[in-house]
Amino acid sequence: MSDTNVIYHIANADQWAKSLEDGTYAGDTLEKEGFIHFSFDHQILATANRHYHGVKGLVLLRVIPAKLSAELKYELAPIGDTFPHLYGALNLDAVDKVFEFTPDESGNFVKLPF
Repeated sequence: MSDTNVIYHIANADQWAKSLEDGTYAGDTLEKEGFIHFSFDHQILATANRHYHGVKGLVLLRVIPAKLSAELKYELAPIGDTFPHLYGALNLDAVDKVFEFTPDESGNFVKLPF
């Protein structure tokens, strides 16, 4: 069972570093899709392997939903699972931990960084 008091977002490390300078984070999808994708802990590895296989230079953001300024919705994805979606920019004070998130030598994400 996942902890619903935290959600996670996979981000490009450089993009995350820039957001620290800018004071807010929008990711790659807020402008294109209207929301930022998040996962529960049990969804992280499958999400990473589906969308980021072999990608290096990533971080995993741990976010406290109760601290979010924008609207968070839990929505059914085409794969049949419910995911958290943030309809607005991510306020940085909602992020309580940042983990390096690196695939193994074959490009697979096989274990969580926490």
